[in-house]
Amino acid sequence: MSLWTPGGERPVSKQPSSPSTPGVASDPTLSPDQEAQAQEIAAEMAAVREQLAQVPAAQVVANHAMGCWELAAIHLSAQPPRFDEAQVAIDAFGALIDVLKGRLGEDEATLADALAQIRLAFVQLKASFAQDSSEGSDSATGSSSDVS
Repeated sequence: MSLWTPGGERPVSKQPSSPSTPGVASDPTLSPDQEAQAQEIAAEMAAVREQLAQVPAAQVVANHAMGCWELAAIHLSAQPPRFDEAQVAIDAFGALIDVLKGRLGEDEATLADALAQIRLAFVQLKASFAQDSSEGSDSATGSSSDVS
Protein backbone atom coordinates (compact mmCIF):
# COMPACT_ATOMS: atom_id res chain seq x y z
CA MET A 1 0.00 0.00 0.00
CA SER A 2 1.19 3.54 -0.73
CA LEU A 3 0.22 7.12 -0.12
CA TRP A 4 0.47 9.82 -2.75
CA THR A 5 2.39 12.93 -1.72
CA PRO A 6 3.58 15.89 -3.78
CA GLY A 7 7.04 14.30 -3.58
CA GLY A 8 5.75 11.03 -5.10
CA GLU A 9 4.34 7.75 -3.85
CA ARG A 10 5.34 6.77 -0.33
CA PRO A 11 5.04 3.23 1.02
CA VAL A 12 2.68 2.74 3.95
CA SER A 13 2.89 -0.46 5.90
CA LYS A 14 0.09 -2.04 7.89
CA GLN A 15 2.59 -2.71 10.66
CA PRO A 16 3.85 0.17 12.73
CA SER A 17 7.38 1.25 11.91
CA SER A 18 7.71 2.93 15.27
CA PRO A 19 5.61 2.96 18.39
CA SER A 20 4.78 6.67 18.00
CA THR A 21 3.36 6.56 14.46
CA PRO A 22 1.47 3.37 13.68
CA GLY A 23 1.13 2.61 10.00
CA VAL A 24 3.80 5.06 8.83
CA ALA A 25 6.62 3.30 7.05
CA SER A 26 10.17 4.54 7.35
CA ASP A 27 11.33 6.45 4.27
CA PRO A 28 14.98 5.83 3.42
CA THR A 29 15.23 9.19 1.58
CA LEU A 30 14.51 11.17 4.76
CA SER A 31 17.20 12.10 7.21
CA PRO A 32 16.62 11.04 10.82
CA ASP A 33 15.66 14.65 11.65
CA GLN A 34 13.19 14.78 8.75
CA GLU A 35 11.70 11.45 9.72
CA ALA A 36 11.30 12.63 13.33
CA GLN A 37 9.64 15.81 12.07
CA ALA A 38 7.30 13.78 9.83
CA GLN A 39 6.37 11.56 12.78
CA GLU A 40 5.71 14.63 14.92
CA ILE A 41 3.46 16.11 12.22
CA ALA A 42 1.60 12.80 11.88
CA ALA A 43 1.05 12.71 15.65
CA GLU A 44 -0.22 16.31 15.62
CA MET A 45 -2.59 15.50 12.76
CA ALA A 46 -3.91 12.50 14.67
CA ALA A 47 -4.52 14.71 17.71
CA VAL A 48 -6.39 17.29 15.59
CA ARG A 49 -8.51 14.55 14.02
CA GLU A 50 -9.37 13.27 17.49
CA GLN A 51 -10.37 16.77 18.62
CA LEU A 52 -12.48 17.27 15.50
CA ALA A 53 -14.24 13.95 16.12
CA GLN A 54 -15.45 15.39 19.45
CA VAL A 55 -17.18 18.39 17.83
CA PRO A 56 -20.78 17.93 16.64
CA ALA A 57 -20.89 17.59 12.84
CA ALA A 58 -23.58 20.30 12.60
CA GLN A 59 -21.17 22.78 14.16
CA VAL A 60 -18.38 21.90 11.71
CA VAL A 61 -20.76 22.10 8.74
CA ALA A 62 -22.05 25.48 9.96
CA ASN A 63 -18.47 26.70 10.06
CA HIS A 64 -17.89 25.53 6.48
CA ALA A 65 -21.17 27.12 5.39
CA MET A 66 -20.00 30.46 6.80
CA GLY A 67 -16.82 29.94 4.79
CA CYS A 68 -19.03 29.91 1.68
CA TRP A 69 -20.63 33.16 2.89
CA GLU A 70 -17.22 34.73 3.35
CA LEU A 71 -16.07 33.54 -0.08
CA ALA A 72 -19.16 35.09 -1.67
CA ALA A 73 -18.50 38.36 0.17
CA ILE A 74 -14.90 38.40 -1.06
CA HIS A 75 -16.02 38.01 -4.67
CA LEU A 76 -18.73 40.63 -4.26
CA SER A 77 -16.28 43.13 -2.80
CA ALA A 78 -13.78 42.69 -5.64
CA GLN A 79 -13.41 45.56 -8.08
CA PRO A 80 -15.19 44.86 -10.31
CA PRO A 81 -17.37 42.33 -8.47
CA ARG A 82 -17.03 38.75 -9.67
CA PHE A 83 -20.72 37.87 -9.77
CA ASP A 84 -20.29 34.41 -11.31
CA GLU A 85 -17.85 33.36 -8.59
CA ALA A 86 -20.01 34.85 -5.84
CA GLN A 87 -23.04 33.00 -7.21
CA VAL A 88 -21.24 29.65 -6.92
CA ALA A 89 -20.41 30.32 -3.27
CA ILE A 90 -23.95 31.56 -2.52
CA ASP A 91 -25.49 28.54 -4.22
CA ALA A 92 -23.24 26.19 -2.25
CA PHE A 93 -24.18 27.97 0.97
CA GLY A 94 -27.87 27.73 0.07
CA ALA A 95 -27.58 24.06 -0.82
CA LEU A 96 -26.07 23.25 2.57
CA ILE A 97 -28.78 25.16 4.41
CA ASP A 98 -31.62 23.73 2.31
CA VAL A 99 -30.49 20.10 2.42
CA LEU A 100 -29.74 20.18 6.15
CA LYS A 101 -32.85 22.10 7.19
CA GLY A 102 -33.83 21.10 10.70
CA ARG A 103 -30.49 19.41 11.44
CA LEU A 104 -28.12 22.34 11.99
CA GLY A 105 -29.03 22.93 15.61
CA GLU A 106 -28.82 26.31 17.29
CA ASP A 107 -26.85 27.84 14.39
CA GLU A 108 -29.60 27.22 11.83
CA ALA A 109 -31.44 30.55 12.27
CA THR A 110 -28.18 32.50 12.08
CA LEU A 111 -27.18 30.65 8.92
CA ALA A 112 -30.57 31.28 7.30
CA ASP A 113 -30.27 35.00 8.11
CA ALA A 114 -26.73 35.11 6.72
CA LEU A 115 -27.90 33.41 3.52
CA ALA A 116 -30.75 35.90 3.09
CA GLN A 117 -28.36 38.82 3.66
CA ILE A 118 -25.75 37.66 1.16
CA ARG A 119 -28.44 36.95 -1.44
CA LEU A 120 -29.87 40.44 -0.93
CA ALA A 121 -26.40 41.99 -1.16
CA PHE A 122 -25.79 40.09 -4.41
CA VAL A 123 -29.05 41.31 -5.99
CA GLN A 124 -28.56 44.91 -4.87
CA LEU A 125 -24.94 45.05 -5.99
CA LYS A 126 -25.68 43.44 -9.33
CA ALA A 127 -28.55 45.88 -9.97
CA SER A 128 -26.33 48.81 -9.00
CA PHE A 129 -23.52 47.55 -11.20
CA ALA A 130 -25.90 47.05 -14.14
CA GLN A 131 -27.30 50.57 -13.67
CA ASP A 132 -23.80 52.08 -13.51
CA SER A 133 -22.82 50.19 -16.66
CA SER A 134 -25.89 51.32 -18.59
CA GLU A 135 -25.39 54.96 -17.52
CA GLY A 136 -21.79 54.78 -18.68
CA SER A 137 -22.79 53.43 -22.06
CA ASP A 138 -25.54 56.07 -22.44
CA SER A 139 -23.05 58.91 -21.90
CA ALA A 140 -20.57 57.27 -24.24
CA THR A 141 -23.14 57.21 -27.05
CA GLY A 142 -24.27 60.77 -26.45
CA SER A 143 -27.67 59.94 -25.01
CA SER A 144 -28.71 60.59 -21.49
CA SER A 145 -31.71 59.67 -19.42
CA ASP A 146 -31.54 63.15 -17.86
CA VAL A 147 -32.27 64.88 -21.18
CA SER A 148 -35.94 65.84 -21.68
